[in-house]
Amino acid sequence: MGGVLRAESLWVETFTGLRLGRFEKLVKVVRERGGNGPGGGRPWCLPLADRVLLVAVYYRTNLTMRQLAPLFGVSPATVCRVIQRLGPLLAIEPAPRPVADAERLWIADGTLVPVRDRTVAASSRNYRFSANVQVIIDADSRLVIASARPVPGNKADAHAWRESDLPAIAAGTTVIADGAYLGTGLIVPHRRSVEHTFARMKNWKILRDCRQKGDGLHHAVQAVATMHNLAKTG
Repeated sequence: MGGVLRAESLWVETFTGLRLGRFEKLVKVVRERGGNGPGGGRPWCLPLADRVLLVAVYYRTNLTMRQLAPLFGVSPATVCRVIQRLGPLLAIEPAPRPVADAERLWIADGTLVPVRDRTVAASSRNYRFSANVQVIIDADSRLVIASARPVPGNKADAHAWRESDLPAIAAGTTVIADGAYLGTGLIVPHRRSVEHTFARMKNWKILRDCRQKGDGLHHAVQAVATMHNLAKTG
């Protein structure tokens, strides 16, 4: 059965927000990371570009495997294999740092993402089982610099920040945050001036209700950050 969606300009821009040239660069990165290798010993029935698009469509729409399968003309099992294989390979790369450390200004931001896997989530202030996700954003470019591994959602932003590797990444750089980060050593402006990049990242519906288990949310955040950055620089 033939699918409807292919890695063509219309579908790429609709589901990723990327121009085709930028998407092709993303596919090249995935290929260089080994994404075109065998999947569980069986040859892939979709070319690599279509598989990268499949992962992007999954993260953008949060459709189930059964719903995605006919859109690409494959089985639900193949959809699952593609996401499990390629999701981690879309991980964010360090954003460009065009100026000296002393002149940079970064923003710490966090959000709660509802997660079905209770081994990585906890009941939180939104009355759902959620995970707390922390990121660093460049204040000028609004590029995502790095994201931390999610922690249970009952942990406050300040606690999640301290437990992550983000303080080490941000060492030597001025970082501002909102009032949730008091006591962390970050700069909290008197007026609320921290833009929440997550508001735009949550256009990717996987960050509104993640059904993935284990590291699935972590891989999703990393991949969304990658495509967010490419869209901002494209």
